[in-house]
Amino acid sequence: MAAPFIAACVQINAGRDIEENIPTLERLIDAAHAKGAQFITTPECSGAMEPDSDRMMRNTPTEPDHPTLAAMIAKAVETGAWLLIGSLAIKRDDDKIANRSYLISPTGEIAATYDKIHMFDVELGDGQYYRESESYEPGTLGVTAELPWGRVGLSICYDVRFAYLYRALAQNGAEFLTVPAAFTKVSGEAHWHVLQRARAIETGSYVIAAAQCGTHAEDRQTFGHSLIVDPWGQVLADAGDDVGVITAEIDPAKVIEARGKIPALTHDRPFALADQTIEESDKVAVLRP
Repeated sequence: MAAPFIAACVQINAGRDIEENIPTLERLIDAAHAKGAQFITTPECSGAMEPDSDRMMRNTPTEPDHPTLAAMIAKAVETGAWLLIGSLAIKRDDDKIANRSYLISPTGEIAATYDKIHMFDVELGDGQYYRESESYEPGTLGVTAELPWGRVGLSICYDVRFAYLYRALAQNGAEFLTVPAAFTKVSGEAHWHVLQRARAIETGSYVIAAAQCGTHAEDRQTFGHSLIVDPWGQVLADAGDDVGVITAEIDPAKVIEARGKIPALTHDRPFALADQTIEESDKVAVLRP
């Protein structure tokens, strides 16, 4: 059984300039390391929060040229911690953009990457709308990877609304689930805490969700409240509204305990869907497959 370890969420308020965001990330990663964190996570869009799709297409670097990726690899080596970059916008070889999460080892190797699958194309009211599919190409692969303490399942922000992804990650061995995010203030106030707790409870996993906070370019607002949730659904740490760092102890034995009490991951049953109606003429139930 792996020993407990300390995980951290770095909460930032990223601007649209990549170079200007790097010092804040570095400072907060150092603060997390000073608190004993061995696994440090940053939010979605850690490189920059760019709401304009045309500017994003012009300014997004390729992976080899991305300054944030280079800086975070160097910081992982410097601290000796495992580092999850919640996501960066990355220009692909086909000139499309991926919203990509990076797991960096303490030796500076890219241990895993994950491209966000579910695109945030929504209208929230009061004139607020988001069209991620105008900027990003969705991923097609769910990803788990080995940490020294167990297996981690990767996801990004809007993915959290699709419970089947997390069930699949957990059934593939993930004990810890990362949900880096730039959740909007409106949807965050309504849904953020309950969604993170639900994903933890459903899978008997730890959820580690680093988030953006505050007001960004073009008055986009994010909710903050980075969370670390245990496998029983208890919130272990909440970062609130401001830039900062939270940490919590992650005990792999708690995953085994929760899944032992409620082994829902092993209780899948096949089923078919039917539309059951009652005919007004004779009140006879008719199943319509």
